[in-house]
Amino acid sequence: MSYNSSNRDSGSRNVRRNVHDFGRTFVVMPKETHTATIVWLHGIGEKGSSWTQILETFPLPNVKWICPSAPSRLLSLYGGYPCTAWFNITSMSEDACDDLEGLDASATHVANLLISEPDDVKLGVAGFSMGASVALYSAACRAIGQYGNGNRYPINLSAAVSLSGWLPCSRNLRNRVGASQEAVRRALSLPVLFCHGQVDDVVEYKLGEKSAQTMYSAGFQNLTFQTYNGLGHYTILEEINDVCCWLTACLGA
Repeated sequence: MSYNSSNRDSGSRNVRRNVHDFGRTFVVMPKETHTATIVWLHGIGEKGSSWTQILETFPLPNVKWICPSAPSRLLSLYGGYPCTAWFNITSMSEDACDDLEGLDASATHVANLLISEPDDVKLGVAGFSMGASVALYSAACRAIGQYGNGNRYPINLSAAVSLSGWLPCSRNLRNRVGASQEAVRRALSLPVLFCHGQVDDVVEYKLGEKSAQTMYSAGFQNLTFQTYNGLGHYTILEEINDVCCWLTACLGA
């Protein structure tokens, strides 16, 4: 699968523990044979249960969904107002100051949630808005083989999905992936799906498009960028169907 933009009408699993106060985790169990586990990450101000009812309707009977809740923190984007968020941000832009500690803590939390999954189960990470950004950051850490703090990234991801998200720490991604042939190989082998609405007024379409271009040029060439005319910062049935079809093709889910 190669990078394409089209319009629509609308390893080891031993990881270190982190000390951040994450909220409750919700799980949607597979209805049939368990072949894949995907961590689904919510957006700002939401919690893990915000997506469970939607995930239960996905025509993916072999997937187990793990839906954690982000910590409550003082978010600079909202003038220091407390809300659930995976990391701190000052603005949703490519030039925003990235909270590397918060990103690493959330990416580590995702890995911890996958630690006990059977070895024959494929692993994925997906999310909406800020949750999608943690999913993309996790994909970058998988390719590089390290978190931003230098600790080893231990999970063998098989898929990453972003709905209305952006790539944090994008400025140094290309150099870090290109630093080793192994990182380039891992990036090439990891399928990534971007979905973004063209009238998104929260995470602008251009930011999502730029993030996809950055990942593709960094080596994530098994990447699909799907856009939707008239779609804002929310999801629609057409987008959900595209995600399910892509996951089925990617994971055999």
